[in-house]
Amino acid sequence: MFIHLKDVSYTYNLNMPFETVALKGINLKVNRGEFIGIIGHTGCGKTTLLQLLNGLIEPTKGQIFIENIDIHKNKKKLKEIRKKIGLSFQYPENQFFEENIFKEIAFGPKNMGVAEEQLVQSVKKSLQMVDMDYQSFKDRSPFSLSGGEMRRVAIASILAIDPEVIILDEPTASLDPQSCSKLLSVIVDLYQKYHKTIIMVSHNMEIMAKLARRIIVMEKGEIIMDDTPRNIFQKSIDRLEDIGLSLPQVTYTMYKLKKIGKPVSSGILTVEEAKEEILKLVNENKK
Repeated sequence: MFIHLKDVSYTYNLNMPFETVALKGINLKVNRGEFIGIIGHTGCGKTTLLQLLNGLIEPTKGQIFIENIDIHKNKKKLKEIRKKIGLSFQYPENQFFEENIFKEIAFGPKNMGVAEEQLVQSVKKSLQMVDMDYQSFKDRSPFSLSGGEMRRVAIASILAIDPEVIILDEPTASLDPQSCSKLLSVIVDLYQKYHKTIIMVSHNMEIMAKLARRIIVMEKGEIIMDDTPRNIFQKSIDRLEDIGLSLPQVTYTMYKLKKIGKPVSSGILTVEEAKEEILKLVNENKK
């Protein structure tokens, strides 16, 4: 087990007139090598949870362990622990400030004490991991890039400190379909090729169904489901709709076909699976 949240709660503006409970009684374990998707209605506590995982905020109650270290009791270890867990906020390009991409990506490792002679290799490797050519991009202003390129540079700046865990908050928000597809390909590579543990928040159920190996559903600051995508989207349809979450479109279509009596599986997650299921149905009707 790499990360363990034990009975964690968080309250904004504690003991003040506008006190707001964001999380309550969260128990969560994350193992190395997982790809976890977190879904839930706006305001359910997803982003607060991500900030706790990275140690940016301290829980009001409960404990957070990274590699069996209580990170808020052992604050000397906190800087070292943050190297292990990289967090990309929604619209991370809004935090760019350097004049060129090299300096933008090198900023993190440089502040963490990486020697000057190692910075070039660190930036080269990070750009390679997000499928961007070092020579073509290193001297360009980050503000001259497309939205998708900006998002990849933001992820490269996290990769430069070589974290074991990558946390992504709505990484594809506002991207066009082509840029979205490219970024998702990069995220898959980080998981499969570079063996990073991925924790990702998204409102896009198609993305969650296709990429995540485990899905956590949140409602009103609590974890209400924690299972495989297939089990979540097949067995909890009514519950998801009750809390304002949709199904992947292809899953919803198959679910509706089943409801009108067609002998199809309702646990379909991808277009490819739906195609096979519908072809079976057509062939059965021909017989």
